[in-house]
Amino acid sequence: MKPCTCTGLQEETASRSEERTAVAVSTTRKLPKRIILVRHGESQGNLDMSAYTTTPDYRIPLTSRGAEQASDVGRHIRRVVSSGCERDNWKVYFYVSPYERTRSTLREIGRAIERERIIGVREECRVREQDFGNFQVEERMKAVKQTRERFGRFFFRFPEGESAADVFDRVASFMESLWRDIDMKRLDQDDNSETNLVIISHGLTSRVFLMKWFKWTVDQFEMLYNLGNCECRVMQLGPGGEYSLAIHHTKEELEQWGLSPEMIADQQWRASANRGSWNEVCPFYLNSFFDGGLKDSLKEDEEAAAADA
Repeated sequence: MKPCTCTGLQEETASRSEERTAVAVSTTRKLPKRIILVRHGESQGNLDMSAYTTTPDYRIPLTSRGAEQASDVGRHIRRVVSSGCERDNWKVYFYVSPYERTRSTLREIGRAIERERIIGVREECRVREQDFGNFQVEERMKAVKQTRERFGRFFFRFPEGESAADVFDRVASFMESLWRDIDMKRLDQDDNSETNLVIISHGLTSRVFLMKWFKWTVDQFEMLYNLGNCECRVMQLGPGGEYSLAIHHTKEELEQWGLSPEMIADQQWRASANRGSWNEVCPFYLNSFFDGGLKDSLKEDEEAAAADA
C-alpha cells in the first residue's frame, strides 16, 4: 500500500477545492440590474371612494389621467433601464398584480418599450392590493380607518379583509419564488444582457416589499409615506452585489418617503457593500431593539465587580 503523504493530501484537498469553486462559479446567480416597483396610475377609486360600494376592488379601472400617468412612467422606466447600459443590451421582465388598474398600467407602460426588449410578463396574485373587504360602504370605511389609526396600521385587519401583516406574509412567499426564478434562470437572464424586473403593484404592497427586502421593522414601516400614482422605487444592484435605493434616488427623495437617517445610512452603505455582508451587528439595527443598552464587551462588568470587591 502506498503510504499517505502530507503532500498527497494537500494536492487532493486543493483539487476538491478547485472543483467546488468551479461548481460555485457555474451556478453563480445572474442578478437583475434593477428591481423597479411601480404603483398603478390614478384609478376611479382614488378619484371617488364611492366607486368601491358598487364595483369590486379588483375591477376598479384607471381614469384617463391614470392612463396618461402610466404612459409617462413607461417612458421614464425606459430611460432608467437604458441609461448606463454600455452595449445597449437591456431587457425587461414584468410582474403585475391581477387587478384591472395594474394590468391597464402595464399595457400603457408596454407601449414605451419595444417588444424585443420584453422577455416575459407574469400575473402574480401575491402582489395584489391589500384586501379591505368586499363591497366597501364609504361611511363605514371612514370609521374603520379611524380605528386603524388608533390600533396601528401594520397589524390592524380590516373586517372581511387583510392587515398589512397578512400582505407581508404573501409578499415574503413571492420573494421566495422570485429567488427560485432567478436561480433557475426562468427570467431569461444571461451574461450578455442586463435584466430589469418591473413589479406593477399597489402602494401598501410596494412598501411591504421594501420592508421585507431591507429588513425594516414595523416601526420603520409605519413611518413610510405611500407612493403616489405611477410613482417608482428603483432598487439598483451595486458593485458589491447588494441592492440599494440610494444608487438611483437622492437622499432628499429618501427623506421625503419617510426613511429615517439610520435607514438612509443603511441604503448608502448597501450601494457599495458586498452581498451577504449585512447582518444584525449594524449598530442602528441592534439599537432599535435594545435602545442602545448593549455593552461593547464584558469589561464593564469586570470593572464593576472589581470596584465592588
